[in-house]
Amino acid sequence: MARLKTQYNDEIKGKLIERFEYSSAMQAPKLEKITLNMGVGEAKQDKKLLEAAQTQLAQIAGQHPNVRRARKSIATYKLRDGMPVGVAVTLRDARMYEFLDRLVSIAIPRIRDFRGLNPKSFDGRGNYAMGIREQIIFPEIDYDEVDQTRGLDVIITTSAATDAQAKALLDAFGFPFVKIAQREPEAVAA
Repeated sequence: MARLKTQYNDEIKGKLIERFEYSSAMQAPKLEKITLNMGVGEAKQDKKLLEAAQTQLAQIAGQHPNVRRARKSIATYKLRDGMPVGVAVTLRDARMYEFLDRLVSIAIPRIRDFRGLNPKSFDGRGNYAMGIREQIIFPEIDYDEVDQTRGLDVIITTSAATDAQAKALLDAFGFPFVKIAQREPEAVAA
C-alpha cells in the first residue's frame, strides 16, 4: 500500500472529519484521480517529438499515456482534425498516491526559483490544477536524453465539495502553498 494512502486513512481523514464536522466518514474529501497532460503542438511536423513526449510522460507517471488528437481543424494553426496535439495519462489508486508522493517530496523542491504553489488555482468544485514548466524536475527523466524541455499540466481531482475542503486535504498531504498575508485596513487620516 502506498505511503500517502496509509497516511490518509490513519491520520488525515480523521482530522478532516473533526475539522469540518462531518456526520459520516464517507463525507471526508479524498483524492479521486490525477491527470497529467503534455501538449506537443510541434508533433504535426515531427512524429519523433510525439514519441519522445510519450516515453517521458510514461517514465514520469509509470503508466503508458494516450495520444490526444485535435477535435476540429483550425486553419490559423495549420491544424487538421485528427492530428496528434498532445499526450495525457490518468492515474488512480496506488499509482496516483505514488505519483503524489514523488511530486510533493522530490519534484516540487527541485523547481527553480520556487516560491510556493498558488492557492487560487482551485476551480470552485474542489479540484486543483498546476503547471510544471520543465519535465526534468522529475528524477525519472535522464537529463542527457532530453531533446527539449516540455511543460505539463497536473490536475488533481478530489471529492471535496468546496475549495476550502480541497485545500485542507492537499495541505495535509504536504502541498507547499504560498501563504497569502491578510492586509489590515489602513487608518484614514482625518
